[in-house]
Amino acid sequence: MIVAAVTTLCALVGLIFLLQARRRLRHRRLGSCALHGLSSLVFFLAAACAALLGFDLLSYERLTREQPALEAQFARVGEQQFDVVLTYPSGVTQRYALRGDDWQVDARVLKWHGAANVLGFDTAYRLERIAGRYADIDHERNAVRTVYALTPPQRVDVWTLLQRYHHYVPWVDTLYGSAAFMPMADGARYEVKVSQSGLVARPLNLAAQQAVGVWH
Repeated sequence: MIVAAVTTLCALVGLIFLLQARRRLRHRRLGSCALHGLSSLVFFLAAACAALLGFDLLSYERLTREQPALEAQFARVGEQQFDVVLTYPSGVTQRYALRGDDWQVDARVLKWHGAANVLGFDTAYRLERIAGRYADIDHERNAVRTVYALTPPQRVDVWTLLQRYHHYVPWVDTLYGSAAFMPMADGARYEVKVSQSGLVARPLNLAAQQAVGVWH
């Protein structure tokens, strides 16, 4: 809501300057027209930047408590090869082919200071990728790696901007990555939840529980 308000305000101010520039052009006041035209351009660019940042923030989920992020169901298709179906709380599903012994999901987490939370900036997260992992380090170095992005790339990356200009954005509390991994097994089903402290994965059926038991 705040980003939308800033975008709208900048666009309105830019429009006012544009109308003023047009009026001064009619009266042949070229210097004043150029100044108002430049001001209009600046505010329109600010509105465009705010809109792009807003669209990137929309790719993050608001986090107010521990909540489901996804469920993962595995099927063995070969030696150290698995198909995985990811199901999101929205009902959307994705299917990937993973190689290795374990699976890992990564996320980005944005936390804001109290004042920003009051203004509506809740802690937010975005799932980044899923990958296969090998238990053996040599396999991890040399075997085929499978890694997939869970979120399409954004034209404007809020995460990168906040990392780069962190000292100039005092209402940002912290930026951190979080990951959870579990063993893959035929028929295993897991849930991944996210909280203020990051991701946590838990087995949902007997196949997953047995795999975790063997893994430990």
